[in-house]
Amino acid sequence: MNFIIRILLTAVAVFLLAEFLPGVSVSGYVTAIIVALVLAILNLIVKPILVLLTLPVTIITLGLFLLVINAIIILLADAFIPGFGVDGFWIALLFSLLLSIFQSILFSLLGSD
Repeated sequence: MNFIIRILLTAVAVFLLAEFLPGVSVSGYVTAIIVALVLAILNLIVKPILVLLTLPVTIITLGLFLLVINAIIILLADAFIPGFGVDGFWIALLFSLLLSIFQSILFSLLGSD
């Protein structure tokens, strides 16, 4: 049940960010839920592989390269989902940063298991 609530909260955050950021577009509520699901799957499967492959760069940059990996995950979701659009890398970087902040706030309101 907690997973479904987290997906719905992420979908709300995606939809709100798409309304306010000029380079991000979501065609509707269902697309926002699909984006949240795809982001969860990509963060579960692809992100650990990318983190492992880029570990030396991540160590050298003291973890800041993880922001680039998050932007790459957003761009991958853009490639997979037809109703979701991100205009470029810098918009994806800003979107991923703001989405992480929104998720932190919303998930802290949700509480722990």
